[in-house]
Amino acid sequence: MGPLFRYNHRSVIILLFFSLALSACGANPSTQVNDPFQGTITISGAFALYPMMQRWAEEFHSIHPGVEFDISAGGAGKGMTDALSGAVDIGMVSRDITSEEEAKGAYGIAVTKDAVFPTVNSQNPVLQDIFYQGIQQKTFLGIFITGEITTWGQVVGRPEITDEIHVYTRSDSCGAAEIWAKYLGNYKQEDLLGIGVTGDPGVVGAVAKDPLGIGFNNLNYAFDITTGNPVTGVSVPPIDINGNGEADPDEILKTNTAAVAAISLGKYPSPPARLLYLATNGKPSGLTKSFIEWILMDGQKFVSESGYIQMTQEQIEESLSKVR
Repeated sequence: MGPLFRYNHRSVIILLFFSLALSACGANPSTQVNDPFQGTITISGAFALYPMMQRWAEEFHSIHPGVEFDISAGGAGKGMTDALSGAVDIGMVSRDITSEEEAKGAYGIAVTKDAVFPTVNSQNPVLQDIFYQGIQQKTFLGIFITGEITTWGQVVGRPEITDEIHVYTRSDSCGAAEIWAKYLGNYKQEDLLGIGVTGDPGVVGAVAKDPLGIGFNNLNYAFDITTGNPVTGVSVPPIDINGNGEADPDEILKTNTAAVAAISLGKYPSPPARLLYLATNGKPSGLTKSFIEWILMDGQKFVSESGYIQMTQEQIEESLSKVR
């Protein structure tokens, strides 16, 4: 009896044809060559937006594999400069767009919200007192602006404690420093005192290594997105918002969840809570426009799980109207 199947080139070609046909039928339509979304989107700027932008890029790429992303963090100032010069398609900006920047062609679109938080070392010599009393705005002013408060004993009203405060600030042009200075009384980044450190990771790293350190960080650098707790070696001191000399329960933010809720409910002051923006040189078009539209629609479902705060529907609609 002869073989049931005789190998020959014609059989192989036929099998290959049917295999390719079946593969095409079962493939995700977005992976097909007729997907209109093709190209590379370049993005730079605010550390505050960097983790969120990475998530948005990953999700968009999974739907449209023909779109690649080149994303770098370097501060809001760099993002704005790069966008205006055409070095990138999108600049990430963690502060309001200025009228001077708009005059140069900057086109800002709000996409999400977060806040800046004070950070101290978890081994701070008066940490217990801080969590009992909280720290008032005028005390932060004395630490970061006027320099009148130089010891941790002064912070909590214990003059016998003379440990010197080591202040850390941002050396790169950034929205976090700008918004923290604004919270202290409409000051500018250049008015802030302290040892200049590059980037959010630099500041939180310096504070984590220095028991006498204090700094400020964006939400997703003050808190570990994986655990929800403050980054190892760091505590987020409560701001005594109502000035009653006590850290009330809703002023103590020991987890990312508590911080997000405080911002969402308007219980955390604004500033340092604020909107985060994408900036383009002129109104966005083409692939850039499509990506930003997706962020404001489908991309919003990833905001909360990424540790950020969703804008109101009215704010989303306002941003969409600027893109369309």
